[in-house]
Amino acid sequence: MNTYQYLWRLIMYRPLRYFINAIAWTIIYLAPIAPGLLTKEFFDSLTGNSKLGYGVWGLIALLMAAAVGRIILIVIGFITDVNFRFRMGMLLRRNLLEHVLKQPGAQAIPVSPGEAISHFRDDVDQSEEAASWSVDVFGMTCFALVSGYILIRIDAQMTLLVFMPIVFVITAAQLATVRLQKYRAASREATSKVTGEISEMFGNVQAIQVAGAEERVIARFRSFGDNRRKAMLKDRLMTEVLDSIFSNSVNLGTGLILLLAGTKMRAGTFTVGDFALFVYYLTFVTQFISNVGKFITYFKQMSVSLERLTFLLQGASAKVLTMVNSLHLKSGSPLPAMAEGTDKREDHLQQLDVRGLTYAYADTGRGISDIRFSLKRGSFTVVTGTIGSGKTTLVRSLLGLLPKGEGTIAWNGVPVEDPGTFFTPARSAYTAQVPRLYSDTLRNNILLGQAEQGDSLQQSLHAAVMEFDVAQLPGGLDTVIGPRGVKLSGGQAQRTAAARMLVRDAELYVFDDLSSALDVETEQQLWERMFQRRADATCLVVSHRKTALTRADHIIVMKDGRIEAEGTSEELLLRSETFQKLWYGDERQTD
Repeated sequence: MNTYQYLWRLIMYRPLRYFINAIAWTIIYLAPIAPGLLTKEFFDSLTGNSKLGYGVWGLIALLMAAAVGRIILIVIGFITDVNFRFRMGMLLRRNLLEHVLKQPGAQAIPVSPGEAISHFRDDVDQSEEAASWSVDVFGMTCFALVSGYILIRIDAQMTLLVFMPIVFVITAAQLATVRLQKYRAASREATSKVTGEISEMFGNVQAIQVAGAEERVIARFRSFGDNRRKAMLKDRLMTEVLDSIFSNSVNLGTGLILLLAGTKMRAGTFTVGDFALFVYYLTFVTQFISNVGKFITYFKQMSVSLERLTFLLQGASAKVLTMVNSLHLKSGSPLPAMAEGTDKREDHLQQLDVRGLTYAYADTGRGISDIRFSLKRGSFTVVTGTIGSGKTTLVRSLLGLLPKGEGTIAWNGVPVEDPGTFFTPARSAYTAQVPRLYSDTLRNNILLGQAEQGDSLQQSLHAAVMEFDVAQLPGGLDTVIGPRGVKLSGGQAQRTAAARMLVRDAELYVFDDLSSALDVETEQQLWERMFQRRADATCLVVSHRKTALTRADHIIVMKDGRIEAEGTSEELLLRSETFQKLWYGDERQTD
């Protein structure tokens, strides 16, 4: 999809609103025609050359009425413009966000968080601006044609001698917008780096402190800030230069009119009213040329924005951006259906079968191959193995957080076609190796928008061995835990993630090395309390900890992306060398 098609599809999202907006602003831009002619008659009446019989005060009253009318039109125009342009921006963000959320977790956003914010904010704004300015260009073109016809009829020679130099000056200035576009792109990129660096610093405060890297991180951030300052300075300076040229072109035109009008006025072919009309229309004609240049600039920037937004789609058609979807802005309009769990007996997990599950990372070729296992209701299965053996890849492929490769997954014997949308609460709950926490209250981090029902929150806190920690926090559950939970310890963050899972009463719980930051006693309590709360819970746990391995009904040992061995801890200690190393590794002593 090229830029013209992109613009057209945005316009046709709500064509009626666009054409109403275009008509409104065309009338607004044509409105100065009448005041210009009234101004001409006003000055001609002072010299006795007026062809209307309204008199001075009558013309003043008409001018005031025209001004009030234009103000009313502008208010109406802003209403129509807001109703159209912001719907475009909302549509783009809605479709982009929906597409991102449907992607597997590992491929949802191919850029840094700061760059993603720039896509959602700046690139959408540029697209919205270009579509909105197309209305202005049409309206001002109509004004330029009508006013040009009127001025040429008064004095064609004067019209050409005055307006042609201005056209050349502004056209030359518009050529500089290519450089402006380059500076603006650099400024946007520098801003996204600063935003991304802030996000990284807040998310890794503890790591920075432990490494004693505060000065190096600050120096890196300072360099990004300095680059952003330089890029924005160039952008701002070029913008001001162009604005100066555009604004002073009116003064240039007025000077030319003064030089040329004197001779014609002495010859009697040019009146004071004609002079006033030329000066009055000059501002609007100059604005027309300037706005056309702005639209061209916005259109070029729209091309860049389309390319950046398409990159965020990761191979999907750019038409995804402009797909017609309801924004649900009307009161009482039905909201989109949300994915919800079900209480139907056939959806309660009895057995989960995985056959031939395979996934390979495109950049390295590593991954998992031909994974086969079954989970029965109420079982506690542990996936273990050395670092890089494919444990996390296994659970992420199972849950659809990585794009589906080969193999089948069956829930109670029924194949799962789209794991990413199927394995959600209340069917399953998952927590990653690094819990994702937000700068919000502890309560909101656990509930994540879910309504608090009865004592379910307190029960989940108890099951996650978190009740004592909550009592020690200054605000209890209403304590703000900081960006990525920096105010919590590693163990508290993991137990918060566990409470978030347990509050949802899922059929299948998937833990990816959840207990790595917990002491043995706390981990033992977590597993015991979990099964006290949900005796029929089915758990798939990635861990190498003895507490989990001892409790496991079934253990899957991974090596080089494949299942090397399966069984209980007693069986594996007899016949699996990899498991023996994992089991005895933390007991080996060095002399």
